[in-house]
Amino acid sequence: MFIVSGPELVIAQCKAGIVGSFPALNARPQSLLDEWIRRIKDDLAAYSEENPDEIVAPFAVNQIVHSSNSRLHEDLETCVRHEVPIIITSLRPPSEVVDAVHSYGGLVFHDVISIRHTRKAIEQGVDGIIAVTAGAGGHAGLMSPFALIKEIRKEFDGVIILSGSMTKGSDILAARAIGADLAYIGTRFIATEEANAAPEYKEMLVESAAADIVYTPYFSGVHGNYMRGSIERAGLDPAEVVGEKGTLMDFGKREESAAKAWKDIWSAGQGVGTIDDILPTRDVVLRMEQEYLDAKTRLGVE
Repeated sequence: MFIVSGPELVIAQCKAGIVGSFPALNARPQSLLDEWIRRIKDDLAAYSEENPDEIVAPFAVNQIVHSSNSRLHEDLETCVRHEVPIIITSLRPPSEVVDAVHSYGGLVFHDVISIRHTRKAIEQGVDGIIAVTAGAGGHAGLMSPFALIKEIRKEFDGVIILSGSMTKGSDILAARAIGADLAYIGTRFIATEEANAAPEYKEMLVESAAADIVYTPYFSGVHGNYMRGSIERAGLDPAEVVGEKGTLMDFGKREESAAKAWKDIWSAGQGVGTIDDILPTRDVVLRMEQEYLDAKTRLGVE
């Protein structure tokens, strides 16, 4: 959800009863992070007071725990000062983040793509594991959710969250059926009115299918899923950004293209084939809720 997720989307998600999150790096310059968190907290507090009978979910901030993230220390200090309820971490096992967030009673959920990454995160005392499985948007792994979720559950009794190709309420029920506690959904919420994505990005989500997703490390150095159409729009051949050539990471330096990976290459999961419209966030959540209930009825689940 880099660039895409900001206060508007997070607030809409939380008001609809689901956890909304945004990457700290979306707030640029760094000083804007404080302003965003204040805005989210104030807006949700006012809404809760005006609507005492509605469920207002907590929000989360995503932190890239890596030496290349020069803002990590400052961003973490900002989140701790505001006691952000949930911190989502990725890449390196987040020992210092866990200690800081636990100091005020917050929770830390960590992205993993393998059982090896899971074990490292468990050693650091995380509260939840996000299994980023095959087909997830952005940086994703290759393991089947059926394999990874079960292996994680054998070693971890905390919260397990599944990420990968979910766009319907019935997908959430399926995630719970295989052992996940929660679903982690990104791509579907890019195609919402509140998402800070270009109109062309949202339309491409509606028009694309799973076959249009390209898996490559070319744009960030870490394998991820991106829409073929956006790669072509940037003047690149999708066939040239996979395999060995995908490790060059020279995008943006090529003379034939002035496009920037962070701006013009659009990530998406393989679930795009079932995204057919662009709606307000609340409408998406309500429809997913109904799909979830319908799936339970169809299967005879209490």
